[in-house]
Amino acid sequence: MAKLTAAEIQEQLAKLPAWARDGVAIRKTFRFPSFAAAIAFVDKVAVIADAADHHPDILIRYDRVTLTLSTHSAGGLTERDFALAAEIETIAP
Repeated sequence: MAKLTAAEIQEQLAKLPAWARDGVAIRKTFRFPSFAAAIAFVDKVAVIADAADHHPDILIRYDRVTLTLSTHSAGGLTERDFALAAEIETIAP
């Protein structure tokens, strides 16, 4: 899958609230009312990621979950990253 251009990345980011570019990745931190709620969200993300065969880096810090997406095999951002981010948004708080 081909890497997106800088213009294409900006266009895609405009559709995703609070996601930001971080080098060759996009990232967003989600906040939850409790640790248990954060873990429940991660469980849902895992199901979506497995179905897409595209897995984010996940950092859990008590009531916060940071997801980072990049297509490592392409060396940057592709449509797969933005498709997964958009699907994650459908389950986000």
